[in-house]
Amino acid sequence: MVFDFLKRNEPPVPERKASATGPVVAFGTSGRVAWSPRDTASLTRTGFSGNPICFRAVKLIAEAAAALPLVLQDKERRYDVHPVLDLIGRPNLAQGRAELFEALYGQILLTGNGYVEAVGGDESVPFELHVLRSDRMSVVPGADGWPIAYEYSVGGRTHRFHLGEGASPVCQIKSFHPQDDHYGLSPMQAAASAIDVHNSASRWSKGLLDNAARPSGAIIYKGVDGTGGLSPDQYDRLVVEMEANYQGARNAGRPMLLEGGLDWKPMGFSPSDMEFQKTKESAGREIAIAFGIPPMLLGIPGDATYANYQEANRAFYRLTVLPLATRVTAAIGHWLSGFTGEQVEIKPDLDQVAALAQERDQQWRRVADASFLTLAEKRSLLGLPGLPEGETDAG
Repeated sequence: MVFDFLKRNEPPVPERKASATGPVVAFGTSGRVAWSPRDTASLTRTGFSGNPICFRAVKLIAEAAAALPLVLQDKERRYDVHPVLDLIGRPNLAQGRAELFEALYGQILLTGNGYVEAVGGDESVPFELHVLRSDRMSVVPGADGWPIAYEYSVGGRTHRFHLGEGASPVCQIKSFHPQDDHYGLSPMQAAASAIDVHNSASRWSKGLLDNAARPSGAIIYKGVDGTGGLSPDQYDRLVVEMEANYQGARNAGRPMLLEGGLDWKPMGFSPSDMEFQKTKESAGREIAIAFGIPPMLLGIPGDATYANYQEANRAFYRLTVLPLATRVTAAIGHWLSGFTGEQVEIKPDLDQVAALAQERDQQWRRVADASFLTLAEKRSLLGLPGLPEGETDAG
C-alpha cells in the first residue's frame, strides 16, 4: 500500500495471551447476556423456603463459614492492621463481616454463584462492599468468551457494570459447572429431585393427619333385604356428620355411632403407606449428602456413618466448610488486591477453629518435632508467612 511507510515507526501491538477456545465459547453470545438454564426462584421457594432440611443445610454451612476467623497476609508477614481488614470488618453501614459473608455463602449455595460489588473508594480500597442477588445478575460475555460486563436487573430496570482496565467493580465467585461456561452449579439443583420427594412426603403426612391420623375405613350400608342404597338426603346427611364430627385431628379417636344398617369396616396401613416415612428420611439424607453435611447433624435418624457427633462435626468442617470458605476468601483477596496494588491473601485462620483444635494440635506437634526441617520450612507447612526480614532460623 502507498501509506504503509507511515506505519513503520508505530510500536508493535503487544500480543494478548488468551485461550484458543474463547472465540468458540463466545460464538453467538458476544456482547449479549448469557442466560443460565436455571430457575432460581422456584428452587429457592420449594427448597430453601419450603423445605426444613434444605433450609437448615444452607443456614448451617453459611453461618459456620461466615463465623470462621480470617487472617490477611502476604509473602512476608501477617497484618494486624490493614485497610483491607478494616473494609472486611465493616463492609457497609448495614452489615458486618459475618453478615456479609453469610449472605455471600448463602447465594453460592442457593444458586451456585456469588457476586460482590465494590462501591467507590480511593486509590487503595473501596468504600463499601455489597453482596448482590445472584438471580438478578447476568453475565455479558465478550468475543473472547470472558465477561465484558454484568447486568443487574430489578423490576424492568437494568444497570450494567462495565469491565475495563483496572479492578473489576464486581467479583463473581461460581461453583464448578461441567455444562455451563458462565454460571455455577448449586447443590440445590443436584438435590432438586430429593427436595420434591421430601416435600411430597410431607404433604402426604399432613393429609394423613387431617384425616384423623390414620387411613380412612369404609361405611357399608345393608338394607332390610340386603339390597338397596342410601337416598340422596341420607347420603348428604352422612357426609356432613362425618366431616363435622369424625374427621380431623380434633376428632381423632372419637367413637362413631352408626344406625340404620350402617356398618364400619376399618382399613389398616398398606405396605406402601408404611414406606412413606422411610422414603422421606431417605430423601432428607440425599439432600444432606448434596450439601456435604453428615445427616446426623441435621437430625436425620438411621445414619451411623460417624462414630459420634464430634467426629461428624469435624468431618463437616474439614470436607465442606473449609473448602468453601478457602475458595471464597481467596477470590475476595485476589479481587481486592487489584484495588490495593499489593498481593495480599485472605484465608481462614485454622488455629482458631474449635472443631479442628485436636487436628491442629497434632499437626503443630508433629511439625515442631521434625528436626530435619528448617524454621522457614516449618512455617510454610503451617501456612504461616515467611520469616521477617533480618531473621534467620537461628534467630
